[in-house]
Amino acid sequence: MADIQHPASSLFSALTPRERDVMDYVARGKPNKIIAAELGVSQRTIEAHRARIFQKMQVRNAVELAHCVLAQRS
Repeated sequence: MADIQHPASSLFSALTPRERDVMDYVARGKPNKIIAAELGVSQRTIEAHRARIFQKMQVRNAVELAHCVLAQRS
């Protein structure tokens, strides 16, 4: 059986290490305020990271992002 790669898998490589950190928090449903506090940055910085992540991953919201993350890890 051929190994079928999820279409989003190639998109993950476009993310920076910090964007991957933020993506993991977002995919787990963490709010921006909590993510910012845990990463030691401003809430506005997290909002900017989220916007870039959504654009790079070609998703519209956190639910779609979580779906991509779960599909990639399974």
